[in-house]
Amino acid sequence: MAETFVLEAESRAIVGKKVSQLRRQGIVPVTVYGPKSEPVNLQIPYRPLQLALLGAGGTNLIELNVAGNTTPVLAREVQRDILRNDIIHVDFFAVDMTAKINIDVPIHFINESAAVASKRGILLTGPTVLTIETLPSKLLSVIEIDLTSLAEVGDSIHVRDIKLGDEIVILNDPDEMIARIAQPAAARSEEAEEEASEGIAEVEIIKKGKADEEDEE
Repeated sequence: MAETFVLEAESRAIVGKKVSQLRRQGIVPVTVYGPKSEPVNLQIPYRPLQLALLGAGGTNLIELNVAGNTTPVLAREVQRDILRNDIIHVDFFAVDMTAKINIDVPIHFINESAAVASKRGILLTGPTVLTIETLPSKLLSVIEIDLTSLAEVGDSIHVRDIKLGDEIVILNDPDEMIARIAQPAAARSEEAEEEASEGIAEVEIIKKGKADEEDEE
């Protein structure tokens, strides 16, 4: 399950171009919006915000504490300075804990395919994230895909093969390929050469047969 992070925030009266004053003081302007509330302007010290975003990403809940009132949020948009890459503004989405949400969760491959380990095949992968629908309390930080089931060339894992429990629905196409074991390029090349050689031999035999028939005539 996803982890929850906590951040202390304060109400923000300064808006517009004047927010540069806050940034010079090591404070980041943020905005919280949601389906059941008007946007709220807040401010958070830079370092705690940086650490929380680094740990939470976009898939872990952050509890914003403002004067004793706590709001669960998800980081939706992080704006950074083009040159220094410093955080200059963050948009947070206020989460309704009773309503399901759609969110992109990164895929993480674990373990190793026996076919890859023995160099009989190579691993081909599909999407790097999957979109899930679930309650905020059931959010996942990552979706782990175990590669040990891919034992032979041609073995594959599709979206339909991933089971996350009854409370989490994957919205991607069930037939979408997540991982597959393919032949190494060298092996495919050798196989193609063998097929080509067999084709030449077959043609030569057929021609020889026709020539023999003509000689007999």
